[in-house]
Amino acid sequence: MIVPVTDAADARLDPFRWRERQLASRTERREQVGAGMFVAEGDLVVSRAIESGATPVALLCDTRQAEVLSPRVTEAVPVFVGDDALRKEVTGLGVPLSATGLFVRPALVDPGALLDACGHVVVLEAIDNPTNVGAILRSAAALGWDGILLDATSADPLARRALRVSMGTALAVPFARGGDGASIARLLASRGFDTYATTPDASAADISRVDRPRGARTALLLGSERTGLGPELLSAATTRVRIPMHAGTDSLNVGAAAAIALHVLGPNGR
Repeated sequence: MIVPVTDAADARLDPFRWRERQLASRTERREQVGAGMFVAEGDLVVSRAIESGATPVALLCDTRQAEVLSPRVTEAVPVFVGDDALRKEVTGLGVPLSATGLFVRPALVDPGALLDACGHVVVLEAIDNPTNVGAILRSAAALGWDGILLDATSADPLARRALRVSMGTALAVPFARGGDGASIARLLASRGFDTYATTPDASAADISRVDRPRGARTALLLGSERTGLGPELLSAATTRVRIPMHAGTDSLNVGAAAAIALHVLGPNGR
């Protein structure tokens, strides 16, 4: 249902202004049945959210995107249409996006069920920057990985920044939360994964020279940029790997390092 709006203060637009905690509480972000909302920013991300099967609540668009997107949602979903100045003011961004969408958060996937369905899974521990999480998700989707398993402290893949950086691919790669490092290590071991822990330690194997058994279930473990992986995951890993650095640089940003590791260890790696 297309609804023209001319007043940026229109109360019906308030949810587009909400912060992450207003969209979904901590409890809702960990809800197994689906609760709270997330925001998709940009026409491509909104389109991918619809394609993923996420339930739309409302859209805010320019005239062109309203015509494109309104046939893809039910008549009960308001598609608000406003000019550039209104959309810019409502979203608080520096540019007036052609489309912004509010969606119901999907139910969380059980971590065991996620691993059962995966041949290649990325494990994130204490990666609390949504930008890094979004970059990793985008690389994982592009390079053929099946799922993402996050610990309890990593950033929300459906946060605004994570979704923007991932270009909506966070909605295409299943993800689950698996508790702390020790519980994740047990889960991976129980499913027979070969685990590769990333570390800048010079004693770790050069990632370009690691031989992997063909057909092996593979888990790439990525930790905090500040402290790296915790002792439970690091000590339980099948292999510790590093990306060799030239003199004067100790490490890469975790998003950049992840892209290299995902390529080398992924389904299209050697």
